[in-house]
Amino acid sequence: MAKTPGFYFFLSIKIFVKLTSTRKTSIIISNIKLVGEDMKYIKRNVESTIKKMEKMFTSVLITGARQVGKTTTLRKMKKDIQYITLDDPLMLQTAIDDPGAFFKTTPPPVIVDEIQYAPQLLTYIKMIGDETGKKGQFYLTGSQKFHMMKNVSESLAGRIGIINLLGLSLREIQEIDFKQPFLTDETYIIERNKKTKQIDYSQVWKIIHQGSMPALYSQELDWKIYYGSYTRTYIERDVRDLTKIGDEQKFIKFMIALAARTSQMLNMTTIANEVGVTVPTAERWLSILISSNIIYLLQPYYNNITKRTVKTPKIYFLDTGLAAYLTRWSNSAVLESGAMAGAFFETFVFSEILKSHYNTGTLNPPLYYYRDKDGREIDLLIEQNGILHPIEIKKSASPRKEFLKHFKVLDNIKGIKKGTGGIVCLYDDLVKIDQNNWVIPVNVL
Repeated sequence: MAKTPGFYFFLSIKIFVKLTSTRKTSIIISNIKLVGEDMKYIKRNVESTIKKMEKMFTSVLITGARQVGKTTTLRKMKKDIQYITLDDPLMLQTAIDDPGAFFKTTPPPVIVDEIQYAPQLLTYIKMIGDETGKKGQFYLTGSQKFHMMKNVSESLAGRIGIINLLGLSLREIQEIDFKQPFLTDETYIIERNKKTKQIDYSQVWKIIHQGSMPALYSQELDWKIYYGSYTRTYIERDVRDLTKIGDEQKFIKFMIALAARTSQMLNMTTIANEVGVTVPTAERWLSILISSNIIYLLQPYYNNITKRTVKTPKIYFLDTGLAAYLTRWSNSAVLESGAMAGAFFETFVFSEILKSHYNTGTLNPPLYYYRDKDGREIDLLIEQNGILHPIEIKKSASPRKEFLKHFKVLDNIKGIKKGTGGIVCLYDDLVKIDQNNWVIPVNVL
């Protein structure tokens, strides 16, 4: 796997807030230390989207799970502006107690990390932006997108660009500067194929098992310890912020049950019974995992004409490394040969396609799947301009035309047009399997 040359260094500034008896605040910047000396920064494809948005909006908000690189990306891009984290309890208290004075002591341009902890600041961000008219003044991050989206949409409608960031994509790991969202039409495929790097079969499975967290690619870390700590921190921080889960062990069991079903249709009753909780509790816990960017629900494609299609979503873990940790696949070799290999490969491919759309600033990518009551299923549909592009995802290195057999159901849906499709698989070369469909290696995603 290719490595990014060179190292990037950052000044880590711990900021303390001194509260005086008159409630005035003063910022004391201290404990300056150099971090990242043994780490490297992997350039993110989302950087170009951030640059576009900062020219259009007063504020840019990056949401995403913890440790996917939100803050690191902003601090790499904006080395010269002040950084504030609301993880700091004293800084958070100031933001809550006196939001009106907050940006007087820390004037923009500024990075505010974990903005969901102090939604009171959004009103003042709006006021400052409206008064100055300047673009690119506030760079915000948040780990709980649904937790704060209502406040953001109410306070900063039309004034903020929003990006949902996931972990590293294969393009980023391979250092490929190609930013178009994945599609199967000929224009995309030809352009994407000009910028590819070979990746062998075993390396794909190593990446699937390792997951997409940047820390695992920028320094040597123990995979099991990393994800164990990640899971514990996630529950202690994000989950407790969103709700009182009661039994933490049952919540972990719930996560394990979902990870064991990645790429499958969601059946909440079965999962609730397995974990030993009520369906309403399971549904509440599911919403937590969605809001904190751990899982994604892929909705089925249906309209008023396609009455025989199912309406149950499919569930995908957004980081295959976390799913592998929860389901106890200890290394890539056992995962590759195990019973869940197909599910993990499909999860990996789906997340790569989702990343390619998210990184362009698309918040609701037009991605669906198809399944009808006769059991005919298409793994993924990408809708573009009224055209549906069907995709099958197979871990096979020997694609066959029979993999395309269910694509023909789209011919019977009135009001839509079937576009070029394909089979994403572990075949080595990009080829046409028939006139309308490609065999697509993973390095063309």
